[in-house]
Amino acid sequence: MTTTQIIELVAAAGLIALSIVVYRRKGPEGEGGYGNQGSVIVLFIAIILIIHGLDLMAYRPSAAELGQ
Repeated sequence: MTTTQIIELVAAAGLIALSIVVYRRKGPEGEGGYGNQGSVIVLFIAIILIIHGLDLMAYRPSAAELGQ
């Protein structure tokens, strides 16, 4: 694993924690603040960072594509 991938995974873990904090934050005057759209967006960004950091979408050509 490269340093860049490790940094991406740490950033993704931080974004997941941030997403949970934002989702659980109370609304104005103690109202239930559950269901914040911003937390869901941050969660999806974290998921994309995890996929990229783990190199799950890397192109790996088959032997046929390489002409072997």
